Amino acid sequence: MKKHLIIFLTLIFISGCATTRRYAIPKDQPPERMTLTLTGYCECGICCGWKRNWRFQPVYAYGPSKGKPKEIGITSSGTRAVRGTIAADTHLFPYGTIFNIPGYGWGRVEDTGGAIKGRHIDLFFDSHQEALEWGRQKKQVLIWKPRR
Repeated sequence: MKKHLIIFLTLIFISGCATTRRYAIPKDQPPERMTLTLTGYCECGICCGWKRNWRFQPVYAYGPSKGKPKEIGITSSGTRAVRGTIAADTHLFPYGTIFNIPGYGWGRVEDTGGAIKGRHIDLFFDSHQEALEWGRQKKQVLIWKPRR
């Protein structure tokens, strides 16, 4: 029995299906349930809209900041993107909104994206391959918005 438990816990750890980050969920605030479109992204130029200039420095590939220096892996809120980082429409889900997503785990809104509007969130993955494998899904998630 003990051997099976160790194998099970090892598989969960290796599979990466659950985030290890911890978030403070208010005990007196029930979660909101909502069905959302979920996509994946990583810090690569394809997902985040950057390329390298002639000096091999990362710069924005398009938009109002085109050609300006880009710090890779830093979110719009200023944090480093790691598994559990979520990009969302901050008009609907403000920074700090916490999600529990089946098959992904816990996450918090710390980023935005040009194509992320309405009931669509983008989940950060450690590799482009993982983001592609996640694809585009619709799932019911639990949401805790920050108190204002």
